[in-house]
Amino acid sequence: MSRINTNVPSMLAQRTLKQQNDLLTTSLERLSTGLRINRGSDDPAGLIASENLRAEKAAITAAISNAERADQVVNIAEGGLVEISNLLTELESLVDTSANDAGLSAEEKEANQLQVDSILQTIDRIANSTSFEGIKLLNGTYAYTTSGVSTTALDDVAVNAARLPVGGSVGVTVDTVSAASAAYTFLSAGAGNLLSGTSLTLEVAGNKGIQQFTFASGTTGAAMASAVNAFSSVTGVSAAASGVYLRFNSTEFGSSQFASVKKIAGDAAYDASLYTNVSGAGADDVKDFGYDANVVINGQAATVDGLDARVSSGLLDVQVTLASANNTAGATESFDVTGGGATFSLAPKLDLAGRASLGIEAVTTGRLGSRTNGFLSTLATGGTSNVETGDVDTGQLIVRDAITQVSQLRGRLGAFQKNTVAASIRSLGVALENTAAAESQIRDTDFASETANLTRSQILVNAATSVLGLANSSPQSVLSLIG
Repeated sequence: MSRINTNVPSMLAQRTLKQQNDLLTTSLERLSTGLRINRGSDDPAGLIASENLRAEKAAITAAISNAERADQVVNIAEGGLVEISNLLTELESLVDTSANDAGLSAEEKEANQLQVDSILQTIDRIANSTSFEGIKLLNGTYAYTTSGVSTTALDDVAVNAARLPVGGSVGVTVDTVSAASAAYTFLSAGAGNLLSGTSLTLEVAGNKGIQQFTFASGTTGAAMASAVNAFSSVTGVSAAASGVYLRFNSTEFGSSQFASVKKIAGDAAYDASLYTNVSGAGADDVKDFGYDANVVINGQAATVDGLDARVSSGLLDVQVTLASANNTAGATESFDVTGGGATFSLAPKLDLAGRASLGIEAVTTGRLGSRTNGFLSTLATGGTSNVETGDVDTGQLIVRDAITQVSQLRGRLGAFQKNTVAASIRSLGVALENTAAAESQIRDTDFASETANLTRSQILVNAATSVLGLANSSPQSVLSLIG
């Protein structure tokens, strides 16, 4: 080379050295940070994908945290319900014991009533004190609110779960396609009275039990009905005189109810006097079953037991009890679920599909029980079902209704915990692992590959440095031409 003003080989060596230094710097940065992508220029498309995956990881992590928090809330509620359940079991024992009139003194009954009052007060105290971060869980705070419910058409409405749009409500329409029926059997008694000169013994059975009745000759249908009705609480069957027939019917509605009447003894004229339908042939032993109502709720066929109808879907879980006075085919009732419920976000995406809701009804003594039998508060001193002077038979029914309510609530909470929360946590955990693996594949440094790149870059930098030295010294050969 005979020119010295412009050293082209040196410029080439400098450019190459700079490139190798840049590659060496990149390898050092990746190895020191553990990330293959440290800036957008490293991999623009990869950066976009990895940032989206990072956001998804953050959302999944938050969803797992939300699900774990939901589990904690349910655990606290369950703890309070366990104590209430134990108290109700003790209350059942006190009510049953107090029914033993001949074996208890007035002082013992008074002592039992004191215990009952203490239990009722404790139930209310637990219901009003069980809380999570200051939010009451068992006093109705998380019960659903409704509007437009007709108490003459629906005896009871229970909303177990509903996904409500933000600031909105969900309408519920209950259509009775066909009415529920009790079980009916009939006794033909001639002109409404038994034959003179003979008695008749009948065995009457229903869901609750069985009882025999012996009627003297000439007994009127009204008198026979009165005798049967005196034992309705024992048999589950009531009776009414209707023209020449004595009608026996189950006291409740539904396919699980039955009314059975059998002739045990009496004149042969009654061998064919019992009917399941007055237009059919008679017999001496008949049995009839009731029918469940056919109910459609929001277009979905409901599961029905007598007058109780329920639908359960991802958007709505509601149970209604049709009023017996409005138990007619073609009846339609509507109401709205306007708010309430405990709502948890259990999915990475915040929308209606990612939320899970459930209702936690109040378990105070004024709410436990039923409209039919009464509420737990009536067992307190001065109440109609107190164990000292009140109706203990009804008191037992109320306590058992309360036990059923609390047990069902615990079951719903347990199902939510096991099948919704726990399943969500497991599913989200798998999603988090896979998302993290995908993000790592794109963004993290492969140390095996990068250390090889580092070694290569180090060698090339050293080589380029040596070459640059040679390129810088090569113009000195021109001196030999001058000298």
